[in-house]
Amino acid sequence: MLPVKRFSDQGWFPSVFNDFFNNDLVAKASASVPSMNIIEDEKGYNIEVAAPGADKKDFNVSLSNNKELVVKMEHKSENEEKKDQKYLRHEFSYTQFEHSFIIPDNVDKDSISADMNNGVLTIRLPKCSEDCKDKECRAIEIN
Repeated sequence: MLPVKRFSDQGWFPSVFNDFFNNDLVAKASASVPSMNIIEDEKGYNIEVAAPGADKKDFNVSLSNNKELVVKMEHKSENEEKKDQKYLRHEFSYTQFEHSFIIPDNVDKDSISADMNNGVLTIRLPKCSEDCKDKECRAIEIN
């Protein structure tokens, strides 16, 4: 849980307001890193990134020329206010995430693929023979 700053220098109201809504007891979804699985089999490697509520347009997956697979995500969502209600607290979420993986030399860099299904981004890194090493960088389209 992230530390929450108390506004004790502003009087009693902000503290009471935060205590009333349990502000320091609720972990924010944007404060966490997505869960990941990395799986190896005889055909290659799969990276699974759990991102419920995210869409494939929120992700950017690329391969750099220094053998790093870079996965970036930026997801914004906002709750619509109803005009006939007075909000004391209105929340929206913004999640940004970036993770880099050093990929093994035995990955066929031209055949890396990704798809998004049911809130899980799956990146497939097929293994190759020795002649496919040292390929250039490229962007990876998410299907």
